[in-house]
Amino acid sequence: MGQRIHFVVDPQGWCCMGLIIFVWLYNTIFIPKVILFPHYEEGNISVVAVLCYYFCSLFCIASLFRASVADPGKLPENPKIPITEREHWELCNKCNMMRPKRSHHCSRCGHCVRRMDHHCPWINNCVGEDNHWLFLQLCFYTQVLSSYTLILDFCHYYYFLPLKKENWDVFVFRHELALLRISAFMGLIILCGISRLFYTQLMGIFT
Repeated sequence: MGQRIHFVVDPQGWCCMGLIIFVWLYNTIFIPKVILFPHYEEGNISVVAVLCYYFCSLFCIASLFRASVADPGKLPENPKIPITEREHWELCNKCNMMRPKRSHHCSRCGHCVRRMDHHCPWINNCVGEDNHWLFLQLCFYTQVLSSYTLILDFCHYYYFLPLKKENWDVFVFRHELALLRISAFMGLIILCGISRLFYTQLMGIFT
């Protein structure tokens, strides 16, 4: 399974990835600032909860970059076709190259990909034979981080003890409700979308 660097020049993909990174950065900054650190200082939560959030956030962004730059299974220009497998290869009518069956041509990337599942604009890369497992990791960690964020948003208002002191001169505390509503909205949208995609991917693998 190759792990070559693969970079797609696609402005639309860059915009989609930029949006994902913005959502990740937003929650990574404001959730600890508004919820985790204040409640930790007053003894409502343990340091484990804070560390777990940062670990989930780190795994999520790392899997995003790994899935976006990993080679999905790009076919070389002059592939060496084993004699025993020649009958399983076919000619691509778009790039005029020989390719194994179950390969597909990606119009955005401009080449054929082995066992291509789809081109995902959110990672600005194809999902194919060599990076499919990285894409599944990204879906899993995104679900974990989104779920954790939603749980913290809920617990902040309905479970944790009210904070005894807050610095209302700081922007994040003066706009706490709006910031957390935005966080909850983004977390819910991403969780629903990724959960559906993750389920579809697993069913495709099993069948």
